[in-house]
Amino acid sequence: MNLLVLGPQGSGKGTQAKRISAAHALPHVSTGDMFRAAIASGTELGRRVEPILASGDLVPDELTVALIRERLSEEDARDGFVLDGFPRNLTQAEALDGMLAEIGRGLDAVLFFDLSDELAVERIRGRALDEDRDDDTPEAIGRRLAIYHEQTEPVVERYRATGKLVPLHAARSIEDVSTEIEAALDLLEDGAAA
Repeated sequence: MNLLVLGPQGSGKGTQAKRISAAHALPHVSTGDMFRAAIASGTELGRRVEPILASGDLVPDELTVALIRERLSEEDARDGFVLDGFPRNLTQAEALDGMLAEIGRGLDAVLFFDLSDELAVERIRGRALDEDRDDDTPEAIGRRLAIYHEQTEPVVERYRATGKLVPLHAARSIEDVSTEIEAALDLLEDGAAA
């Protein structure tokens, strides 16, 4: 099962992607986690992306696409994945679709976590305190949400047109959202088995 999670920062997509990963034995492929790991380990990639992430901007497409291409070619992603944090714009969406077509795969579903900006900001501020995330400054939060509306919302509409978009009410509790996701995935698996 090849899944993509989309939604604004703070919508819970990372939390839910981890839960889906554990429940369905699929790797959780998070560009944010991969970039933060590169920064922590002091790699060349980490040195390049650290100031970009600190400002709230998007990492250039060529770096992100190369990172995802490499990750999805690993053995553990052969039978599926939960992709989180990519694509963030239409160029990346086209690159993802092309990359998957090259290896004879497609997305089975796109889980869209719908959340208001007000609640997203409240949740991100809480996460910044809980996780000691220094990339969650008020300026970076505002910049990321503006970029989300400008660049990522068109990606949501692109996938809505495919009929694979599953809208989720992300303002609810983690458990309620998880239950809604599992019901949608059960339908997806039943449809694949039919």
